[in-house]
Amino acid sequence: MESQNHPQQISSQTQHQYHVAAESPPQPSQKEPYNLWGTLKTNLSFKSKWGELNGAMGDLGTFIPIILALTLARNLDLGTTLIFAGIYNILTGAIYGVPMPVQPMKSIAAVAISNPDFGVPEIMAAGICTGGILLILGVTQLMQLVYWLVPLSVVRGIQLSQGLAFAISAVKYIRTEQNFVKSKSLGDRPWLGLDGLLLAIFCACFIILVSGGGNERKNNNGGCDLGDNNFEIDGMNNNKRVKMGLRRILYALPSAFIIFILGVILSIVRGPKEVGKGFKFGPSSIKIVRISKQSWKHGFIKGTIPQLPLSVLNSVIAVCKLSSDLFPDRDFTATSLSVTVGMMNVVGCWFGAVPTCHGAGGLAGQYKFGGRSGGCVALLGAAKLIIGVVLGSSVVKILDQFPVGVLGVLLLFAGLELAMACRDMNSKEESFVMLLVTAVSLVESGASLGFLCGIVTHFLFKLRVLDKVKSFPKLWMQRSQ
Repeated sequence: MESQNHPQQISSQTQHQYHVAAESPPQPSQKEPYNLWGTLKTNLSFKSKWGELNGAMGDLGTFIPIILALTLARNLDLGTTLIFAGIYNILTGAIYGVPMPVQPMKSIAAVAISNPDFGVPEIMAAGICTGGILLILGVTQLMQLVYWLVPLSVVRGIQLSQGLAFAISAVKYIRTEQNFVKSKSLGDRPWLGLDGLLLAIFCACFIILVSGGGNERKNNNGGCDLGDNNFEIDGMNNNKRVKMGLRRILYALPSAFIIFILGVILSIVRGPKEVGKGFKFGPSSIKIVRISKQSWKHGFIKGTIPQLPLSVLNSVIAVCKLSSDLFPDRDFTATSLSVTVGMMNVVGCWFGAVPTCHGAGGLAGQYKFGGRSGGCVALLGAAKLIIGVVLGSSVVKILDQFPVGVLGVLLLFAGLELAMACRDMNSKEESFVMLLVTAVSLVESGASLGFLCGIVTHFLFKLRVLDKVKSFPKLWMQRSQ
């Protein structure tokens, strides 16, 4: 009897519990408290020690030439710039947890180098105005709206144009001697010497041999996996085991770091003996830059207006898309990138630090050489901060002797990596828009006209397939993923 009544008792108890649960108010879900220390530890952790160290070198091909040119041509305080750039690197690495780059604003730098009347006050005014606009666009969520509306094919065109522009500049650095102050080539580079063409070719071949040509064969150390050749070792004889061991060691070498250290050694050897006499240790004195009304006007017209489209497209939208492609498990928004770029310039430019931004080329370069976490750029930022504090502006005497051909090699691989991110166009129309944006952007008109041509062409392509006018907004919003 007990065994027969037992199911009924369970059913009644279950029914009673159901009514009680239905009558009781729903319990609020308990959220785990935000763990700041745990987030920082995760974002700044090294996926691979050699890989993150190697990846930190991937951004120097663009950073050093621009900073060096501004320092020599416009008396920019290099020590102050290194201190602020180092702080920016550490903060962005801690915030995003990926090798988010910190680069000089290229359009403002180009105007400053080519225009003798565009001095430090005008440079800082242009940076503050650009940063302020980006900060407003980020805080008001307008930047996220722009990112949502811009077609993927147009973004890819901007990325491809920037990647090819970097690669073209890199080839010029390798083939010809450069005067960064005047942004001119001085003639063919000699084959021999501590900054000869053979040295650059050797560095390029070494990186290709170690790193390969694609991410699909890269390991966590920034080198290449053995891929299909990684067969069982147990069945090998001693000679094959030795060969496989040597290949593993070769593919795990931090190629970019080795090349950069070689460049530093050569710059010290090439430097004249008089360099040591004027060398001073200690940080530069940080002062607030005085900006006149005329400097504000010139800085905004000549610097902010041409820089703003490039910052929106390449420093925010393209970086946001590339970051999502390379790190799909991370959450990136155009709003956060716009805010960080704005804050860096609204704060740092008042003290004489060069206007900075994120750059898709720097991110691609650091990823190419093995950067996978925020620890990559944090390590680079710590190095900049230490150099800025210990050596100050005197470090320009070392950078001035750095082999330009070696910088060209690093820049070449960064540019090619950025350009290869554009190989996911699925239709002929998308490829057409991308190539049109690229072609127009590579001429002197720049990315602004290329962006405009891409938007108009995308509009015309959508207009061709319309059955009803009211269906256009729906077609416009259909972006390729």
